[in-house]
Amino acid sequence: MDSKKKRKRMLKNSQSGFTLVELLVVIVVLAVLAAIVLPKFMDSGKRSKEAALKSDLKLLRNAIVLFHTDTGYYPKDLADLAATSAPATGLDSSGTERPITASMWHGPYIQELPKDPIDASDFWYGKSGADIGKVRSQAPGNGVDGTAYSSW
Repeated sequence: MDSKKKRKRMLKNSQSGFTLVELLVVIVVLAVLAAIVLPKFMDSGKRSKEAALKSDLKLLRNAIVLFHTDTGYYPKDLADLAATSAPATGLDSSGTERPITASMWHGPYIQELPKDPIDASDFWYGKSGADIGKVRSQAPGNGVDGTAYSSW
């Protein structure tokens, strides 16, 4: 009877754990999964800043279009989009300052002027030539897609 108890104990002890090979297989599987998943999350901060940049550029461009539609002129500065009263002048298509009729202005067109989320700088705003009324990022470098931020 005593030998039967010993044999049961030995069988119980030998079945109650994982072998070294089983543990190594689990570790290798976890490492492979981590190698697949981690790179997708590594640049998520950069992608979120880029999404915010695209959103801010779209907001500013829409506000410029509304300003131009209402007044017939482009804002003299981006700050005119957030002004609480009609600015005195705007820019015509040649970049010449022209007086704005206050009754035509229906602003403010944005609550506040955003900063570039990539490098916290001011946005570039075109005031002459073919660039009048255009806005873009001044941030150095390229996005995840390889294009320069300044071309967005």
